[in-house]
Amino acid sequence: MAVPFHYSRRQQAPFFLIALLQRLDIILFITVMLLKLNLFDRIIHVPNMAMVRDDWMTAAGTLIVISFWTLWLPARGRLIALIVLDLILTAIVYADLIYFRYFQDLITIPVLMQAGQVSALGDSIGSLLSGRDLWFFADWLLLLPLFIYTEIRARRNRNHRTAELSFHKPRRLSAALRKLVASIIVFAIGFTLIYVPVHKAKTTWAAELFTGNWWNLSLYNVTGVLGFHGYDLYRYANEHWLHDSKVTAEQETEAKQWFQARGELRKQLESSDALFGKYKGKNVIMIQLEAFQNFVINRSIGGVPVTPNMNKLLESSLYYPNFYHQTAQGRTSDADLAANVSLQPLPTGSVFIRYAQHQFDSMPQTLKDNGYTAAAFHAYDGGFWNRNMMYDQLGYDKFYSKNDFTMDEPVGWSLGDKSFFQQSVVKMTKEKQPFYSFLISLSSHHPYKLPPSAQQLDTKQFKGTMFGDYLEAVHYVDAALGAMIESLKQAGLWDKSIFLFYGDHDNSIADWQPFESFLGQSLDETERFRILKGVPFIVHLPGDAHAGTYEQPAGQLDVTPTVLHLLGIGSSDKVMIGTPLITASPPQAGKRIVFRNGAYTDGSVLYLPAEDGLPEHSKCYSITGTGATGSKQAQLTDQSVCHTGAVEARKELDASDLVVEYNLVPHLH
Repeated sequence: MAVPFHYSRRQQAPFFLIALLQRLDIILFITVMLLKLNLFDRIIHVPNMAMVRDDWMTAAGTLIVISFWTLWLPARGRLIALIVLDLILTAIVYADLIYFRYFQDLITIPVLMQAGQVSALGDSIGSLLSGRDLWFFADWLLLLPLFIYTEIRARRNRNHRTAELSFHKPRRLSAALRKLVASIIVFAIGFTLIYVPVHKAKTTWAAELFTGNWWNLSLYNVTGVLGFHGYDLYRYANEHWLHDSKVTAEQETEAKQWFQARGELRKQLESSDALFGKYKGKNVIMIQLEAFQNFVINRSIGGVPVTPNMNKLLESSLYYPNFYHQTAQGRTSDADLAANVSLQPLPTGSVFIRYAQHQFDSMPQTLKDNGYTAAAFHAYDGGFWNRNMMYDQLGYDKFYSKNDFTMDEPVGWSLGDKSFFQQSVVKMTKEKQPFYSFLISLSSHHPYKLPPSAQQLDTKQFKGTMFGDYLEAVHYVDAALGAMIESLKQAGLWDKSIFLFYGDHDNSIADWQPFESFLGQSLDETERFRILKGVPFIVHLPGDAHAGTYEQPAGQLDVTPTVLHLLGIGSSDKVMIGTPLITASPPQAGKRIVFRNGAYTDGSVLYLPAEDGLPEHSKCYSITGTGATGSKQAQLTDQSVCHTGAVEARKELDASDLVVEYNLVPHLH
């Protein structure tokens, strides 16, 4: 018989707290996590996506479904399990927040497959942290002591068995049944809280959201961040594990017809355009500039040009001020894909990671088939973005990665661009001509901090800010590019080569205030979009031919078709989306530049689909001309004006996705 043990009032207080937590533990867990989810929503602050009643229901239901099973555990075990769940879910939500700040998107399973790159971000991740983020971990100050106290009390109880109170213990079967019934009821409540708002969305404004999946943030608007990850896991498992998904004959036929029609446009130019083959046999030197945006071209700060060498190069080159990057989650690798393969990136993850084993009609392979040697140059780890595998598949003869360069100028992530360009030119002089050299710069990578020795631009009021660091970085890269051009001239390669470069993506600086201060004007939605997507595209032809500014809209998908056209290499039979930009014929009328989320522009309109998936939130702007500040003027117009273009943009994305995901290139020739 157990001897009653009497506790003092002081000793009873902690037991009361523990008893209270044991009865309210799940409720407290759900409440705390809801507060964190609301904080996440407030910080990312996506327009038209603030948490409303349905979102709260979905979030609460998701948390209940995640935690209902803890009711099967004894009180102490349940408390520990909920603490562990809190730690895991908080880590997931916070990882999403950091990822969103850089990529403006959520983490997906394909992204996790390239998680090895996270450690390489280094200072970039540090710059994305904020003191406000500590609120995500405030409850841990209570959870850790509570966990320790619970464990201490449990050990004391085991060591003082003779002092335990006497109970009547119910039958184990009866207790198990009560827990089972309670958990079923709780699960049913959670499932209902998820099903009702999600079903409501699926049967109204989000009817095609779960099949089209054009933008992860649209899914987030329905499922919440935790529900999104659950659906993403289901989607990935369904695609890769549960069954062997195959493209239908109808889908393959539609894709083939779409690419044949696009090939016909290129074929017509090949048979009639005077510039087709004008530069047959010339070398091709192409540079992809890291985070280099167009708004810095021809701009000064304190009377000093930010890009003096590029400004000078414009006098003898073709310049496309309305050229756009078309990247998604794959960022730098997406730009590489767009420019060298002329296909759209995927909505999630990177093609370089997910489908490096598939076949593509690439520029390096096409040039090799026509007597060229092809080499890629990038002074970083060869495995980053899976380049070692992807470049072999794309047909490069040689990939010069970090180990192939002398690290004599450490800047930012790796070798400074000045030394990188110079060493690359030396390697080019040893290549068999004609050659294709593709260089990827790195010094202007986020967070843009250069060593003092490399800082040559006084950024005035932006000194010490990330925007100021960005201007410093692009000024340094501009100087490196100028030195490279001189080296190419000295090596006798300048007039034997088509020299071109473009920016790969935006600079991920979310605050628009410094942009407006630098440009000296406020920016509306369309101007911000064009700045965000606008990257330079400059092409120098031997003899300074056809120099000038060309206003037609263009994108990274047009790069390969443009180069092949100038070299006289037919691309009508290639599975490519883009069309040549440099032609003797007038620019293609109505040419659309399509972005991954379904947005597009053709120079006369700009269509921005709603991120939340609601059709009424989509916007169609009519571009009416150039204003006094030099920026394009745009005004909202009837959405019907953009309807046909939006449908055609989706067809382009569909066709490209089918080709990439189902390895259709060999089947479409």
